[in-house]
Amino acid sequence: MKTLHFGETTVSRCVESEGPSFFPGFIFPDCDPDAFEAERRDWLDPHFVDADSGRLLMSLHSYIIKTPQHTILVDTCVGNHKHRPDTKPWHMKDGPFLEDMVAMGVTPESVDFVMCTHLHVDHIGWNTKLEDGRWVPTFPNAKYLFHEDEYAHWKTAEMPEGSGNTRREAYDDSVLPVVEAGQAVMVSDGHQLEDSVYVESSPGHTPGHAFLHLDSPDGRAVFTGDCMHHPVQVAYPEWNSRYCFDPPKSAATRREIVERCADTDTVVLAAHFADPVAARIVSNGTRWKLDLDIG
Repeated sequence: MKTLHFGETTVSRCVESEGPSFFPGFIFPDCDPDAFEAERRDWLDPHFVDADSGRLLMSLHSYIIKTPQHTILVDTCVGNHKHRPDTKPWHMKDGPFLEDMVAMGVTPESVDFVMCTHLHVDHIGWNTKLEDGRWVPTFPNAKYLFHEDEYAHWKTAEMPEGSGNTRREAYDDSVLPVVEAGQAVMVSDGHQLEDSVYVESSPGHTPGHAFLHLDSPDGRAVFTGDCMHHPVQVAYPEWNSRYCFDPPKSAATRREIVERCADTDTVVLAAHFADPVAARIVSNGTRWKLDLDIG
């Protein structure tokens, strides 16, 4: 993704990993193969489906928003040295994410806010790092923003997930240390980081899932987290992922944001869209698609 400019504010992307991922029918149980292939022929190829395997092209990345006042990180991927036996590519990773971020001009100390759209394992990993055998906040000067409904859910939820109980481990190693360090801020709908940057509740995928909006005189963007895992859900917002907590609410939230953004200048920035990532939603007959030409 090329760096986006909204006046004096920039948005860039730091990638942890990118490439072929799920088959469509696995992550979207309601996916109609014929409908998917029609969208693929129309606009999904070549950016969003792997030609050889038929797997969806997806990404794990963080967004870096630099305003004149603040540096804001949106979602923090999987992280290094995390015990994630349920997902082998994520288990005990040792990648260059932080080094890549520094090469982009962002040191851990320079981050003012970390916005977690939700608290799934692949959105909180770099919240913490392993230091002298204990988990400590990676971004020592940052306020970490957790939606209050999301935090309340994961704090008290029963979280069995396979033999490794990954969700409990993720909370314990990537959320709790931030809270104990006094760096967590519980937010609700409408919370403002600054005049042009604010939180919107978007429940469904998880109980307290949240969007982050950039709304300035020089342009608008919405960071949609996992409301949409893949661009095909722009065309078929009724296709929930298998990981949605409340499927009917997730589908309703997704349709609402698709319809609200369609045929406007709002740039949609999702958590797992593959390169070129940034796009606007436009009408496509009775449905919608992404317009990648946002220059």
